[in-house]
Amino acid sequence: MRLLLISNSTNAGEEYLQHPLPAIGDFLKGVKKVLFIPFAAVTYSFDEYEKKVQKRFDEFGIQVDSIHHHRNAKVAVHSAEAFVVGGGNTFRLLKMIQQLDIIEALRYRVLDGTPYVGWSAGSNMACPTICTTNDMPIVEPDSFSAFNLIRFQINPHYLDANPSGHAGETREQRINEFIALDPFSYVVGLREGSILKVEGGDITLLGDKSLRVFKHQAEPKEYKPGDNLDFLFE
Repeated sequence: MRLLLISNSTNAGEEYLQHPLPAIGDFLKGVKKVLFIPFAAVTYSFDEYEKKVQKRFDEFGIQVDSIHHHRNAKVAVHSAEAFVVGGGNTFRLLKMIQQLDIIEALRYRVLDGTPYVGWSAGSNMACPTICTTNDMPIVEPDSFSAFNLIRFQINPHYLDANPSGHAGETREQRINEFIALDPFSYVVGLREGSILKVEGGDITLLGDKSLRVFKHQAEPKEYKPGDNLDFLFE
C-alpha cells in the first residue's frame, strides 16, 4: 500500500500546492495519469478544480483526469494508475463518493498497491471514518465510514492555538471528545505543512513540524520527523 496523506494544500503566503509538490512528484514518479476526485469542492466547479490541480501537475508531466467526466465511475477506478483526492468539504466528498458506490472498489485498488494522494479532506477519506474532520456537515452522507486504508484517524490542519478572548473548545478538546467515545482509536493531529507517507508497512512524517498523537487515557505525545510511528498500525 502506498499513501501520501497531506495536511493542507497551501501554506500561508505560498502558491497552491507549493509545499507538497516535490513530495507528490517523487511519490508519483513513473505515473502518467491520475484519477482525480474533486467532490470536496463546494464554491467552485469540478472543472475549475481539475484545471487548478492540472496546472501544478503539469510541472512533472502528469495528466489529471477527473472522475466527474466518466459515465462509469467504477470502470474509471478499476483502470486508474493512481488516485488523487482533493481537499474541501469532507461531508460533500464522502456523500458523492457513496452515491457513486466506489468506496470498496477504490479501497481494493489501493490495498493492492495503486498509489493514493490526498490532502485535507482527501486525507480524512483515507481514515476509517471522517469523524475527525474540521468541516461543517453541509450535506448528510449515508454514514461516516470512509476508505479505511489506515487504522488511525487524522485531524488535518491541526492547531495548538487557543485565541485570546475565545471561550469555545480548542482543537485538542474536540479530539478528546472523539477518543472518549472511541477509546481504541489513535488520532493524529497533523499540522499544516506536514505529510504522512505510507510505503507498505512503513510510515514516515515529512516536513519540519512534529505531529501530536492522541489516545484515550493517555497524555498527547509529540513525534518529530524521523521518529518511529509504526505503532499507529497496531
